[in-house]
Amino acid sequence: MSLEFEFKQVMAIRTDLAMGKGKLAAQVAHAAVASAKEAERRNPKWFNGWWREGQAKIVVKAGSESELTELKRAAEEMGLPNALVTDRGLTQIAPNTITCLGIGPAPARLVDQITGKLKLL
Repeated sequence: MSLEFEFKQVMAIRTDLAMGKGKLAAQVAHAAVASAKEAERRNPKWFNGWWREGQAKIVVKAGSESELTELKRAAEEMGLPNALVTDRGLTQIAPNTITCLGIGPAPARLVDQITGKLKLL
């Protein structure tokens, strides 16, 4: 069975923040929703293709805020929808901490150019 998709979404989560599992899951969810809405607005064809395929989502590790901002820069340069998540700081981490980046949904071959070397969470 092949798990190849034409479209995918990738969330890169910071592993240097020592967030609990629930907090981490919430941050990934924020990135997934925000970047999906951005894709739907900017490129409905990509969004609709991703939706029809079953909304493939991958979560990868990022070691720092600077790594996330570099990934965001690369996504912007390629014209890929993305969303950076900044936490309000109400529970485990300081206010305005950048926690996660969602990239896509977009063509998998393009997303992989940015995130393909990152390790899975």
